[in-house]
Amino acid sequence: MSGRKRPTTGPGDGALGSARDGALGGARDGVLDRALDGAAGGTRTDAGTGRREGQGIIGVTDANGTTPPKPGDGRARGIDFGRRILLVRPARWLSLRLGLRTTVVCGLLTLAALAAAVLGLSTGEFTVPPGEVIAVLTGQGTGPARLVVFEWRLPRALLALFIGAALGLSGAIFQSLTRNPLGSPDVIGFSTGAYTGVLATMVLVGRGYYETAGGALVGGLITAIVVYALAYRRGVQGFRLIIVGIAISAVLASVNQWFIIKVNLQTAVAAALWGQGSLNDLGWDQVPPVTVAVALLCVPLLALGPRLPLLEMGDDAAAALGVRVERTRQVYLVVGVALVGVATAAAGPISFVALAAPQLAQRLTRTAGTTLTASALMGALLLAASDWVARWAFAPNELPVGVVTVSLGGAYFAWLLFRQARRE
Repeated sequence: MSGRKRPTTGPGDGALGSARDGALGGARDGVLDRALDGAAGGTRTDAGTGRREGQGIIGVTDANGTTPPKPGDGRARGIDFGRRILLVRPARWLSLRLGLRTTVVCGLLTLAALAAAVLGLSTGEFTVPPGEVIAVLTGQGTGPARLVVFEWRLPRALLALFIGAALGLSGAIFQSLTRNPLGSPDVIGFSTGAYTGVLATMVLVGRGYYETAGGALVGGLITAIVVYALAYRRGVQGFRLIIVGIAISAVLASVNQWFIIKVNLQTAVAAALWGQGSLNDLGWDQVPPVTVAVALLCVPLLALGPRLPLLEMGDDAAAALGVRVERTRQVYLVVGVALVGVATAAAGPISFVALAAPQLAQRLTRTAGTTLTASALMGALLLAASDWVARWAFAPNELPVGVVTVSLGGAYFAWLLFRQARRE
């Protein structure tokens, strides 16, 4: 027998133990109840009054106007996403989870972009009232107004919207991949690479639109492959990708200057003007290819679904959630570069739209990361408004839209520096 003595308990100890167990059990049940109530949307229903207490965070609507499930009724419980969520089910096989604030912001950005486009259609050497512009767009306008609005100005307005959306999407993709607000294609060097491809095509092949578009796409993809290969070290880190991209961009800028010096005067002038980024000479011939290309490039983004926010969480977290990190990153990289190539081929390298649009959209939506839809709409708004300023500021002379975007980008950077200085 060992020298240990079994502890003895008396009546008082039994009562104390029962009280302790009861208290712990009650606390545990209370925590469980609160957890279930929180999962159901942070609400509790009073059995006596039927009044719901707390803050409900999910507004659930479907095609039949179904109300949110109540706690304990056996249906799926709501989840606290930290913001108000709309769950829309237009069909049994399709459900959409939309942030309420993001949806409202996207709607307002759409209206603002369309308003900027209408403003651009109505102003110029020949002023057309906005009401008459809308009449022309709905097929009711005739005479000189139809000629000015539909034939001369509408292609430029549509291209401003589509090219701005492409730049906004590309900027959101690269800023998410690098997890850095400076990770835009014009900073990393992809826009410069697309410009290099265009210059090489002008010198070696010709200045046709499709040849230029192919050169921009090939130049951007080759630049992306080089930057990705040099930045790859057991994976790609965002900061390393940006540093390598800035270095490659500096090298390609020197190559572009060499091209302009060596070619004949006519080609050099055309390349220099095109390099400023301009919508001045675009017409209906460029609208179909740009529209189709941007629409086709949106298909893989829809197919990938919500994988981009998962990549923002880090490679390990994304892999743990079932994402094939490198393959998914490469698909996003190709799509982002292709969007830049399409925009550059049509209008030249337009700076700062891809850099500023995702950040401005994120500040409006107040989401944790960049949002593709809001970034695309913000890019369309910025480019449409910048094109209107380029035509109106020094009328009757028209500036390249790239000059205006660079000026706005400088003001944006100054605002960021001032804001950061106030924080410190």
